Amino acid sequence: MVGYDPEAKCVSTVEAAAAGSASGFVTRVLISPLDVIKIRFQLQIERLSSKTPGAKYHGILQAVRCIFQEEGMLAFWKGHVPAQFLSVGYGAVQFMAFESLTKLVHNVTSYNVRNSFVHFACGGLAACTATVAVQPVDTLRTRFAAQGEPKIYLNLHHAVVTMYQTEGPRTFYRGLTPTIIAVFPYAGFQFSFYNILQQFSERMIPDEGKEGGNVKNLVCGSCAGIISKTLTYPFDLIKKRLQVGGFEHARAAFGQVRMYRGLLDCIRQIMREEGLGGFFKGLSPSLLKAAVSTGLIFFTYELFCSLLCALKNADSPKRKEG
Repeated sequence: MVGYDPEAKCVSTVEAAAAGSASGFVTRVLISPLDVIKIRFQLQIERLSSKTPGAKYHGILQAVRCIFQEEGMLAFWKGHVPAQFLSVGYGAVQFMAFESLTKLVHNVTSYNVRNSFVHFACGGLAACTATVAVQPVDTLRTRFAAQGEPKIYLNLHHAVVTMYQTEGPRTFYRGLTPTIIAVFPYAGFQFSFYNILQQFSERMIPDEGKEGGNVKNLVCGSCAGIISKTLTYPFDLIKKRLQVGGFEHARAAFGQVRMYRGLLDCIRQIMREEGLGGFFKGLSPSLLKAAVSTGLIFFTYELFCSLLCALKNADSPKRKEG
């Protein structure tokens, strides 16, 4: 079970962090290509259509072919090193915070820790904590994934030094406001819908069909990811647009570029030039990524927690014998 379980008491806070890190690492390796395509779509000013003059990307398959032909296979893992730091760090902090918050709710309130509202609030707060911790790495990851050829940043160290010297330390927290605004409901919906779907499956699936728990975790996680991403997607797009501010020269090869003075200016320009649909550019690969990544995150987290519990239970008799 994701979150504090007063009956099981099997996974400690540190073990939850370890399972979260492992879950983030595995998931990042598998979903990186979808993430690169999503970012490219989000940063394109032109409409995602072959009929739009100057539009570099028209759809998922066309984008895959274009990126592969122009930049090679490794382009789908651009920014993978900072992305892994992001995933491992985010996973550790998020699940550690979630376990701690749900345990706190159980100890100091009368709420049931399996209540969906509790999971929404604790999931949102845990994600905000993790976001603040890894936001600089997220900005670096976005810059690497967004740059074309020739590369502006040669490696991680070069990117950090260049950004700090040319744009100042605040550049690492570009887009933090819309990120926090978006991440609270997004993660809250992820945890709450995962909890709702898990409880629903427990009621609907007969006892003899409950052996495939790992598949159930994967399906529930995927559905929770699709729902939460659809509800909060515009904020993710705005965050990406703000994160590449000051980086416009490296975006010239991909089409038009825009400069935004802040959150409200970004919203106004997108609405005026791209319409309501502009806030949902890249939704298709993003939903695909959300389904795969959220499903894998919960699946691998539960799997690693089960393995840790099994190791602890297997080790207990040996200690008693000793």
